[in-house]
Amino acid sequence: MRILYQLLVVLFMMLQAATGQPFIPGSSNSCITQNGRCFPGICRRPYYWIGTCPNGYSCCKKYVEVRGSLWQ
Repeated sequence: MRILYQLLVVLFMMLQAATGQPFIPGSSNSCITQNGRCFPGICRRPYYWIGTCPNGYSCCKKYVEVRGSLWQ
């Protein structure tokens, strides 16, 4: 009987973990969600690779250089 209670506790914890997973409806393309673009082949400058697109292309994001310093 004690193992039944432990199994119920484990099941309850698994159900809580499953409901806590984030889901954004309509965000099937994670590349666009990350402000990236899909390119065939590899990413070239000024872009860098951040993942793979659903069609197999490379998901690339534009490199932004920050100029200036706070310590002037």
